[in-house]
Amino acid sequence: MQDGSRTPALLTVKEVADALRVHYRTAYRLVTAGSIKAIKIGSQWRVPEASLLDFIEHGWKEVQSQKKEVHDGPKQLKLPLE
Repeated sequence: MQDGSRTPALLTVKEVADALRVHYRTAYRLVTAGSIKAIKIGSQWRVPEASLLDFIEHGWKEVQSQKKEVHDGPKQLKLPLE
């Protein structure tokens, strides 16, 4: 390993589910559908930590832009799970 470089943290689907506080199958669907960028190593999926953070950030931005268009009802923040 070179100085200053670091191997990215790779998360399991279960760790992604735990981080998002969703069921394992929901996280698995997000990964296999490509909503969360991941790599398949053998038969197992691994999600770079940066991909999970990008997914969360994209969800926040999307919800914020929707909130500007619609002013009725309570304000809610939701991640795109489907």
